[in-house]
Amino acid sequence: MTRKDFLKNACNACLSVTLTGTLISSCTPTQYISGKIQKDGITILKTDFVIHKGKNQGYNSFIIVRNETLLYPICVHRISDADYAAVWMRCTHQGTELQVSGDMLQCAAHGSEFNKRGIVTNGPAGSNLRSFPVKVNGNEIFIDLRKLS
Repeated sequence: MTRKDFLKNACNACLSVTLTGTLISSCTPTQYISGKIQKDGITILKTDFVIHKGKNQGYNSFIIVRNETLLYPICVHRISDADYAAVWMRCTHQGTELQVSGDMLQCAAHGSEFNKRGIVTNGPAGSNLRSFPVKVNGNEIFIDLRKLS
């Protein structure tokens, strides 16, 4: 996607949201958490993904972990109740902090795109995002910051 196409699509999306207020009411805000820093990583909870809408319960597809010890945030996507993907939100092209849009991470600087597992789907970035091993134990999700996965 070229920068021109990216800007055109972004403007069309903003206009669409402005003209149809129903989209705004159906969107859930991005969930930011700080997590619990431990020796080898960071722990978050499965319940951090839960959304309550009246009597119904749903799940955010992702949350963003922001912590003062991290240089960039980590995006954690919920694939299923037992499968989560954690990626560093730093573009591999020139280091810009990425933005999350559904199942994609996008670079506002040059238009690179990555899927929820951090695999580059559109350049100019030439390499995948740093991803972290994730272990689920009961209600806890441990993101191992020592290794690349």
